[in-house]
Amino acid sequence: MNVQVNHRHSPSRKVRFKKTGLDYVVSWSVIGLFLIFALVALHLASFILIPLTMAIVVGLILGIAADRLGKLGMPPTVTAVILSGLFLVLLLVLVSIVWTPINMLVENGPDMINRTIEYLEGIPWMQRPLAILSRGPDSMETMLENSGTILSTVAAGVTPALLQLLIFIAGLLLFLSCRLALRRELIRAFSDRARRLKAIRLFNEVEEALGYYFATAVVVYGIFGAVAAVVAWIGGLGTPALWGVAAFLLSFIPFLGIAMVTIAMAIAGLLVHESLFIGLLPAFVFFLLDGLLENLLIPAVMGKRLQMNAFMLFVAIVFWTWLWGAVGAMLAVPLTLICMTLYGGIVPQTRIQPNLPG
Repeated sequence: MNVQVNHRHSPSRKVRFKKTGLDYVVSWSVIGLFLIFALVALHLASFILIPLTMAIVVGLILGIAADRLGKLGMPPTVTAVILSGLFLVLLLVLVSIVWTPINMLVENGPDMINRTIEYLEGIPWMQRPLAILSRGPDSMETMLENSGTILSTVAAGVTPALLQLLIFIAGLLLFLSCRLALRRELIRAFSDRARRLKAIRLFNEVEEALGYYFATAVVVYGIFGAVAAVVAWIGGLGTPALWGVAAFLLSFIPFLGIAMVTIAMAIAGLLVHESLFIGLLPAFVFFLLDGLLENLLIPAVMGKRLQMNAFMLFVAIVFWTWLWGAVGAMLAVPLTLICMTLYGGIVPQTRIQPNLPG
């Protein structure tokens, strides 16, 4: 007897597994372990990642200029050499400006330390801590005896810094020369046409955001540096060029940079002037002018185009400073801006319309 089974209407059953609380704990534990290992890897590979990340960020900032030079018929290699050379010349100019004042500070360092100790000894509540420090292992005599060790330690750190500088220069040059080819390969990695168009739009938005931020930041922070130089010159702090360049560079670290310049001006004013009011006056004037410019000039120039949450930006600065030091603090804003631009382009922005009664 032949039995025919009709397979046309065979039932299809989808098996669904209901996740328990333990499954969610395991999933989040795996994510947490991955984040911990990623942080450890970022910290251990900081010697290589810091200059490479800096090269990529600077290359993205110079991307608009590279495109304009490319439209003039220049090959990518020539464009990379020109832009990298101009950036290095700018760095050398900044170093040459601050080199002489730094040498003067190093030569006058012992005298400034003695004046600082004499000033602190005049404060009643500082006499006991100074007396304890003068007898301890961190006394001035011990520091002077170990000055050779300190200088050798500083000299030992010069070689890694030079290697990182070479990695940065090579990375910037190669990134600018291969930027279009690398971008083309990343776009071709997507098979869907819609995703390719979205990737092109994201690349353009990241480069435009970084270019706009850097251009406006150079102008605004240059004004901050000029204000610091004028205040230092009028206040009699000396080396106004050093104060101007320091304020310009430290302004790229929001919140913390200007605070560091203000504290340094207060300390320098107290060392130069005998009166407490006159000594603190340059720092107070700089802090007041900087507050006015930061609240009036930055919103007017940058506007809502680069609007970032102040708390999240502060957390990013603290995080990258803890992870990569001073360079991480300067990279915090560009990296946050890149992440915000990518998030805004990938995650759909939908507005929730409240259903209110009436």
